[in-house]
Amino acid sequence: MKKIYFLVLFIFSLTALQAQIVNDSLEYRIRPDSLKTGELHLSFHNFNYMRNYEYFNKIQDGYTLFGAMLEPQLLYYAHPQLSISAGIHLRKDFGGRGIYRTFPLFAVKYKKHNTTLINGVLEGSIHHRMIDPVYDFEKRITEPVEYGTQFIVENKSLFLDAFINWKRMIYKPSPDQEQIVGGASLDVALIRNSKVSLSLPVQFTAFHQGGQIDVSTVPLQTLVNTALGVKIRVPINGFVSAFRSENYYTGYTDLSFTLAQPFSSGGGWFLNSGIDTKYGSVMGTYWDANEYISTQGMPIYQSVSQHINYVGLTQASRRLLMVRYSYQKKLVPNLYLDFRFEPMMDLNRPRGKKKIEFSNSSFLVYKQEFRLHKVKN
Repeated sequence: MKKIYFLVLFIFSLTALQAQIVNDSLEYRIRPDSLKTGELHLSFHNFNYMRNYEYFNKIQDGYTLFGAMLEPQLLYYAHPQLSISAGIHLRKDFGGRGIYRTFPLFAVKYKKHNTTLINGVLEGSIHHRMIDPVYDFEKRITEPVEYGTQFIVENKSLFLDAFINWKRMIYKPSPDQEQIVGGASLDVALIRNSKVSLSLPVQFTAFHQGGQIDVSTVPLQTLVNTALGVKIRVPINGFVSAFRSENYYTGYTDLSFTLAQPFSSGGGWFLNSGIDTKYGSVMGTYWDANEYISTQGMPIYQSVSQHINYVGLTQASRRLLMVRYSYQKKLVPNLYLDFRFEPMMDLNRPRGKKKIEFSNSSFLVYKQEFRLHKVKN
């Protein structure tokens, strides 16, 4: 009966409305450009963030992230299909002393037709276009710089992002283990016309912690997360500009030789539906999971607590109901505003003790390139 219930709920959601919040305004992608060959540019990327959690549960902490990031980079368009960049990432948390964190930025990007190969700093976090239970949106703030190799294909019918993020490199002998995150995000369009858009997204991440030159006694870990979904969008004319639905079944598997996690496998349904209007988007999100763990996913969806006071606490069954409002607007050229308000209720709380918790966010993003010099032929 439980499987039938989930199937009915899944099919029903396809006739409903919206999807995850769109993050297009927060993305910043640099590509080789044949019109800029031989030119040296300054890339200026400023990301201002305020993300606040008024959470009072035992799974995810309530806290606030408030600050700004700056990424100045020098870009050299060496060839119509090649760009080289170098710069620095600076993060300032308001209320904290000095600069909180800095990272060097360097990347080589090769592009041919719709295919891009990147080595160095990846187009990471939200650029992978994964759902929150698999890859936490907040990594845009907490882990904004990823190093490794990335392969991207993007055209009208296909989006593919395959990447290796080398999170921790170790040297012999090391008290710590190396950490690697590999993943792929695929979205295949089945129908795309003026009346309806239908696509199939597939997402995958694998986290590996181990190595052969460390002196740690912690057992090796290999944890895999997957998501398979259906996305549908129906554009209309009027106050409501589109009806959309985005629905996934997510999976978790522990492939470690020594099982150290509280659960060895699990999964959940991530169902979203809502509407788009010129005054923003409204959606409903339902999460129903059992024994689900994700090394890169948002903590609130998981069955093992990351709360500062309840680390390791397990809640095998997780049922959440969310209502999300988001508003994105281009204020002036190169300046984008993104606002979000997301109430949430834990449906597993006992009757009479259910309460509404919420998060709210605002982002202000400025991104532009300036030409500094052109090499004469």
